[in-house]
Amino acid sequence: MPSSVTRGVRVDVDAFYLAEQSDPVTDRYVFAYRVRITNESDLPVQLMRRHWYIDDPSGEIREVEGEGVVGEQPVMDPGESHEYTSGAVIAVPLGSMRGSYEMHREDGSIFEAEIPLFKLEMPRTLH
Repeated sequence: MPSSVTRGVRVDVDAFYLAEQSDPVTDRYVFAYRVRITNESDLPVQLMRRHWYIDDPSGEIREVEGEGVVGEQPVMDPGESHEYTSGAVIAVPLGSMRGSYEMHREDGSIFEAEIPLFKLEMPRTLH
């Protein structure tokens, strides 16, 4: 499971292929990913924005930006985690995602917590 830590904020990601929603005949490959964000620092943090890069081998890179995650801007006290599941649709059976979360602290400081690179890959048994 890809993982990264930035200024005490750990981001773990687990991605999986959704065969029942995908249709390789029409170049539609659907993936879900579960993200767990853990505040390992001594100060509360709030996730305000997300910024994703979705890559595929054709060289196309899509950027997705927006407020919060799945409609929330969670606050995490020290030791707390926030977990959510979301998804992506790409036109090839192999791609990747990476990005960052804009995190705010009560002292007014703002930083980008890295979302580690992870693969979106249709299992070989389904090719």
